[in-house]
Amino acid sequence: MNNATFHAINGFFEQYAQALEQYDTKHLAMHYSLPCSMLADDSASQFTEFSKLEGFFNQGANFYKQFGIAHARPEVWNKQAISGRIARAKINWQYYNALNQPIYNCDYFYILKLDKNDQWKIELSVSINERERMDGWLKNGAK
Repeated sequence: MNNATFHAINGFFEQYAQALEQYDTKHLAMHYSLPCSMLADDSASQFTEFSKLEGFFNQGANFYKQFGIAHARPEVWNKQAISGRIARAKINWQYYNALNQPIYNCDYFYILKLDKNDQWKIELSVSINERERMDGWLKNGAK
């Protein structure tokens, strides 16, 4: 995989973050391939329909609005080519309120694949510690 391809992954997650900040659940869902899977220690979800994936993101957007999460910044910790069209990325998501004060951060692994239009799409999303980090923030007086 060349440097331009690796830079495209950074841009992909910047666009994803922009959709998060705008609570644009349709655009969030468009970053995923169907079918796709989401894994965490305590859950596993598979989506085969765009509307159900968007509905899942609607729930998250409502939570973000309720608790004042206004900004999301993806810090790409590493990227690795698995094959010519598949890559793995580790992202540290940093969430902030409207005043750009940090709220919490969490880590994810993603498996991405170039689609037929050479656009990156998420095939698999693995939450490493979001539940724990979010719970810690909520227990410590989230506003």
